[in-house]
Amino acid sequence: MFSKETYVSRRAELKKLVKSGIIVLFGNNGSPANFPHNGYHPFRQDSSFLYYFGQNRDGLVGIIDIDNNTETLIGDDISIDDIVWYGSVDSIRDMADQVGVANTAPMKALATICHDALRQKRTVHFLPPYRSDIKIQIFDLLGIHPNQQKESASMPLIQAVVKMRSVKTDEEIEELERAAVIGYKMHTTAMKMCRPGVTEKEIAGVLDGIANGLGSMVSFPTILTQHGEIQHGSPSMAKLQAGKLMLCDAGAETVNNYCSDNTRTTPVSGHFDQRQLEIYSIVEACHDYALSVAKPGMKWWDVHFGVCRLITERLKELGLMKGDTDEAVAAGAHAMFMVHGLGHMMGMDVHDMESFDQINVGFDDEVRPNLEQFGTNCLRMGRRLQEGFVVTDEPGIYFIPALIDDWKASGHCKEFINFDKLETYKDFGGIRIEDDLLITKDGCRFIGKDRIPYHPKDVEAFIARED
Repeated sequence: MFSKETYVSRRAELKKLVKSGIIVLFGNNGSPANFPHNGYHPFRQDSSFLYYFGQNRDGLVGIIDIDNNTETLIGDDISIDDIVWYGSVDSIRDMADQVGVANTAPMKALATICHDALRQKRTVHFLPPYRSDIKIQIFDLLGIHPNQQKESASMPLIQAVVKMRSVKTDEEIEELERAAVIGYKMHTTAMKMCRPGVTEKEIAGVLDGIANGLGSMVSFPTILTQHGEIQHGSPSMAKLQAGKLMLCDAGAETVNNYCSDNTRTTPVSGHFDQRQLEIYSIVEACHDYALSVAKPGMKWWDVHFGVCRLITERLKELGLMKGDTDEAVAAGAHAMFMVHGLGHMMGMDVHDMESFDQINVGFDDEVRPNLEQFGTNCLRMGRRLQEGFVVTDEPGIYFIPALIDDWKASGHCKEFINFDKLETYKDFGGIRIEDDLLITKDGCRFIGKDRIPYHPKDVEAFIARED
């Protein structure tokens, strides 16, 4: 938790941005794994509730009454039965004092507060819910069916929260740096464990343990697979095989719930073969290109398509693509190889604020998404960069057999793709390199003091190192 003054200041700024009405920020409840008292652990609080109210306990709601300039923390104190099983925790009054909130009320008061606001025809602002229990709670309180809640969520509140959470303060950057330390430990451990005969699950399990032991939890389910062409490939009991590539996309959350998100692709044999090195060097060049051009005022849309052009040019040199580069990119031919966008915003959520709809987070009135073109429709971020933004830089090249077959059968982009040669890459897998970038006054920098090896020679040397 940050200082009391941080939360007081954040709520004051939020009131100025939203201007009128009553803001209801729902904290999360516990989630049972298979019966009520066996819950998923650790508990994960809603990020926006954490941002403005700071408390990491289930069963809380924050009320900001803009018109009357009052704030209330709502929740029930735990019973003696709960204390027996889980131990004592701070009272609601104590938690309110810790974050500078003057008023408290039991959960039963929430219905009265919301009903009074509706009766007075005041605007009740809430964010788009993503958990079913909160959707039911909103239905009970405001009479809005769950199917209509995304559309009924407050756009002024969404825009205000995005404006504030997008620009990271110094104390937030310090927390992101702590997350990077954990991420470094996770990824370098995976690289050291990467050898023939070790299962994907064994390595992923160790990484998850590092995140839990040094922070709060993983920032998303660990992706670790020899099938790097599968974007969200879960670790399996498959043993690593010599000659294959292991793609590891993993990150951690600190105890204050700020995230890291990195990807590395490691040769199981300890060395890249020539074909692997050719593709890896393209991804490496794209990763470093983004690092060289990202700065305030630059549209991330332009950075993304700069990477797409670079991929196209380099794949033409290998004979996998052909034709005019700009025409190929305009047609979306590059998406045969990079099906996702270059990166996304990151902070308290690994895909920061994505529950608000990525259009509201990664785009604006100037830069609108293209939801029609395959590949481009997965670009989560396009707007102009600002100092204090944190974005992921994650180019990749993948050889997806089903996608190759589909495009070849339909003739899609046949004037730009050499399908005959592409057939020989169906067993390749995929390569991605990902790091977290902080946009600075004049450019950008990596988050994290220690760099997870990613240049090919550095990767091979690190794997071979005995320590």
